Amino acid sequence: MRLSDYLDKGVSMGREAPCLTAGGVTSTYGEVHDRSVEIASALQHDGIRTGERVAILSGNDPLALTCVFGISRAGAVWCPVNPRNEADENRQLFDLFGCRLLFFQSKFSGLVDRIRGDLPQLVRLVCLDGEVEWAVPFEAWLGEHRGELDVDRHPDRGLCMLAGTGGTTGKPKGVRLTEDNMMTSTALALMSYPFGVRPRYLALAPLTHSAGVLTFPILSLGGEVVIMPAPDIGQFLELIDRHRITHAFLPPTVIYGVLDHPDLDSRDLSSLRCLWYGAAPMSPTRLEEALTRIGPVLGQLFGQTEAPNMIATLAPADHFRADGSVATERLTSAGRPTPLTTVAIMAESGELLSTGERGEIVVRGPLVMDGYHDNPSATAEVGAHGWHHTGDIGYLDDDGFLFVVDRAKDMIITGGFNVYSAEVEQALLAHPAVKESAVVGLPDEKWGERVVAAVELRAGQEVDPAALIAFVKERIGSVKAPKNIEVWDLLPRSKVGKILKNEVRYTMTM
Repeated sequence: MRLSDYLDKGVSMGREAPCLTAGGVTSTYGEVHDRSVEIASALQHDGIRTGERVAILSGNDPLALTCVFGISRAGAVWCPVNPRNEADENRQLFDLFGCRLLFFQSKFSGLVDRIRGDLPQLVRLVCLDGEVEWAVPFEAWLGEHRGELDVDRHPDRGLCMLAGTGGTTGKPKGVRLTEDNMMTSTALALMSYPFGVRPRYLALAPLTHSAGVLTFPILSLGGEVVIMPAPDIGQFLELIDRHRITHAFLPPTVIYGVLDHPDLDSRDLSSLRCLWYGAAPMSPTRLEEALTRIGPVLGQLFGQTEAPNMIATLAPADHFRADGSVATERLTSAGRPTPLTTVAIMAESGELLSTGERGEIVVRGPLVMDGYHDNPSATAEVGAHGWHHTGDIGYLDDDGFLFVVDRAKDMIITGGFNVYSAEVEQALLAHPAVKESAVVGLPDEKWGERVVAAVELRAGQEVDPAALIAFVKERIGSVKAPKNIEVWDLLPRSKVGKILKNEVRYTMTM
């Protein structure tokens, strides 16, 4: 099932029904379908062949989402690119994927301009919403490449999406997601959460991430997707009220903002059937508050780029006991493994562990990716012993609920974004005063985790921690930069000289 088939399923339920809404302007299913056909035809007549990669660099935008369906309809592969990435990371992704064409918004033209000279395979740059000297405006590009659509094109092995993900070294990898992966994710969403006829989905979180994949079940039911170009909690609450929104997805940090917003109690949120949360640990205390103040509609997603969204689900009903009271003992759970996914707990030896025993969470099933793009060694490593290794440490309880207790790799999830400690450490080491660094994540009530660092300086050097934080922000951005840096005389090391991060983490929590 192609990505465009989800849109076409909605079209079959009525071309005049509302499909995409933003800024008070609504496009019908028929309009979005016809525009996606124009995009697909233009891609083919511009020389994009079956299975070639087309990237989108955009904030939340109806035209950008329509381009996703045009890319699919053309038989090409969608490459979503996070505009919050630094220029060099995106350059690496474009190069790894071999992208041939890029759709981008004009506000990201500076980022594109910095890297386009290093990407000879990127032969066409199309600006979605304006004019840039070295790019083609979207409407002009459509007009130059009109023609009949070849509907028989189809990518090899059903590859439909290449998504970037970092590694423990910070070097990005490309996750190969197939039509079967997306169909499994969509089917599991429809099986696991409450829906109805023509749901209405409010997209505040970036459509390049989980929020984008969650549009597919909505469209397959002929629902409406209301898109917020910029995050604004007050507007989010107002739009739920005005559009009678039934579904939305937010990372925990944004849910905390909703709970703290003065408009929360005055807005009518009774239309909500499911407010998904995920992408980072959530405070059980604040989750219980959300269940009371927002309503019994919270639903957790547990997945990763390599197995999108639906490894395990904690449906709204699972947050409560049979007597209607909040199941506080379950609020730290990631939910039950989904019906089409097998989840187990594995020891380092490859042995599967019993209920209650802690080990790495491993997964099998059609949700799991087709491997890392052009990276057979990483693919073999993550698929050792015939299971996909999530890198998370957890256990299954007697009732079949999955609990995530730690991460096997040094990945930090802060505000719903993955931060790889080695990348931050390398940025710190670029400072002339820094000899060694250790970056860890500490629990944080708002962000899930916060990035912190301990540094050892070169002999005779001094550094202001605030200035060092600013130095890192300039190199890798504010999301990845430490919130706090401590200067230590010596970092703790093992007998073979490896920095002991557990000791660093323990000391920084004291």
